Amino acid sequence: MATEENISIETIDIQGDKITFAPDVIATIASLAANEVEGVEGMSGTVVEGLTGMLNKKNITKGIKVEINENVALIDINVILKYGYKIHEVSVALQKNIKTTIENMTGLNVASVNVFVQSIAFEKPEKAEVIKPKAEIEGE
Repeated sequence: MATEENISIETIDIQGDKITFAPDVIATIASLAANEVEGVEGMSGTVVEGLTGMLNKKNITKGIKVEINENVALIDINVILKYGYKIHEVSVALQKNIKTTIENMTGLNVASVNVFVQSIAFEKPEKAEVIKPKAEIEGE
């Protein structure tokens, strides 16, 4: 994750101008790209990110760690996948979509996208209609 010493990266353009990206921008792009992949339920954050969420501060980048060194990005993403999808296929799709999206939008080279599956989300069963016993119906 970004430290106070490393809060942005600089990309030198052909004309000598520079473009600066904050690591949170890269993490946001990664999060949006991850949510496009079928089978992803959401991101899984750390305890600190969980506490932030409880304080009503929505953090779109929770569960994503970005490290940038000389125009090369390394991404770690913690995800919750939906039950019924092939974990390997969803993970590979995540890696490809995140890498492609970041490279296309920023021009950075993404060296790795490490996917950490933290949990599997099951569908919540729909509430079944409560059937009253025959004795209760006759007594009404």
